[in-house]
Amino acid sequence: MTYLRMTGITKYYPGVVANDGIDFEVEEGEIHALVGENGAGKSTLMKILYGMEKADAGQIYLRGEPVHIPNPQAAIRLGIDMVHQHFELVPSMTVAENVALGHEPRRGPFVDRAAMIERVRALSEQFGLRVDPTAVVADLSVGEQQRVEILKLLYRDARLLILDEPSAVLTPQEVDDLFAVLRRLVAEGRTAILITHKLREVMAICDRATVLRRGRVVGTVRVSETQPEAIARMMVGRELEVVRRTTAQPPGEPVLLVHDLHVRDDRDLPAVRGVSFTVHAGEIVGLAGVEGNGQRELVEALVGLRAPQSGEIVLAHQPVTEAGNRQRRSLGMAIIPEDRTRQGLSAPSTLTENLVATRYHRPPYSRRGILALRPMHAFAQQAIRQFDIRVRGPNVRVRTLSGGNAQKVVVARELAEVPRVLIAAQPTRGLDVGATQFVHEELLRLRQAGTGILLISADLDELLALADRLLVIFEGQLVGELTPETATRERLGLLMAGRSAAAEAESVAHG
Repeated sequence: MTYLRMTGITKYYPGVVANDGIDFEVEEGEIHALVGENGAGKSTLMKILYGMEKADAGQIYLRGEPVHIPNPQAAIRLGIDMVHQHFELVPSMTVAENVALGHEPRRGPFVDRAAMIERVRALSEQFGLRVDPTAVVADLSVGEQQRVEILKLLYRDARLLILDEPSAVLTPQEVDDLFAVLRRLVAEGRTAILITHKLREVMAICDRATVLRRGRVVGTVRVSETQPEAIARMMVGRELEVVRRTTAQPPGEPVLLVHDLHVRDDRDLPAVRGVSFTVHAGEIVGLAGVEGNGQRELVEALVGLRAPQSGEIVLAHQPVTEAGNRQRRSLGMAIIPEDRTRQGLSAPSTLTENLVATRYHRPPYSRRGILALRPMHAFAQQAIRQFDIRVRGPNVRVRTLSGGNAQKVVVARELAEVPRVLIAAQPTRGLDVGATQFVHEELLRLRQAGTGILLISADLDELLALADRLLVIFEGQLVGELTPETATRERLGLLMAGRSAAAEAESVAHG
């Protein structure tokens, strides 16, 4: 039976048709993937379904009945709910308080805390969402926080669940747990829409997939009857080759040396504890780990945005432990930051201004302290073409761009020249398969040109395809080093979950 039907959905933004007469159907009791390139219209379509945006044309039907969804509260009343990519939890509150927020059971004028905790515990046990209702959210792992988000939907009795990139911050084992939960939810009579860029997940969990391209539906396929290459081809309109490191090359001289580095976080707690490693010219060193295990603080220390407590950083044979960001850039460091909105971009500024932000102070972009606008615009136009940034022109404000296009701006700025060292933190996050392929090709081009690259990524497939060596970080310490030939997703996942390299090696030996 058709549970959801959206017909003729059209949404205009200034100069852009985000959804162009989209017809979209989801069967009751299925997990339906919604895939497409950045800017294809996936998020807009789901925001319309969830009441966050208003369509300019079209109609939504639930179980054959037309419905009007002016806001998320109306969607929730209709049984539609959403887990956003960036969790919407209050860290200082308990699991039960977050789950029941705004819907607390009451005994007279007071919140019935015992009933609230018991209901959340019952839901947790019923659906295999292992989490303590009395735990404070700030103390939970990322995977546990995601279970809290799903519990929120179940507490509100959602029948249609929308999950936006749900595995972006999970270990492989946590992804498996998530999939088990989704299968149980569907078995209990619920329906799910999965927005994802990861075709592996589409093939593993979804029944059908609808592909959008440039605001239109390209087609809907039954996953069991198709191949991931076919879905990728539908998404980008051309054949895509798998990009991976195919040739070994002897590493060059050390270009980045980190010795016994200790870094504290914003709460003045240890975040990086005694980390030491070396990156050589012409080498990609991958850093794997569940987010929140010191990667952010490590990157900020490497690029000069956070002072280490102790230790040493050497860049291109120059000690830079106390140097600022501009000095490190002058020695040949380029940076793709993890948080593009906070550290990578100025949202109110234009695309051109963001692209020249790291080079405006030198020729040809300025002469004697005066900006040269023509070279700046020429550089922006070239970057737009080379990196396929979907914009109306170089003078648009970055805050108007989709997340994927905003990420392309950062990548274009940092990869425009050949740096000696590239710190790339989640460089393909939010990018579609076509743009991801392009970034991977660029990273391998830089490797071939002699750049030393530290690649921090939550995507194990990305690390396994590109890295010459793989380091694993857990609770601020390096707990293992593997080669792509000896690494597997399972071995990496165990290390990422805190299992020591020695214990892991012993298990393999006795396996």
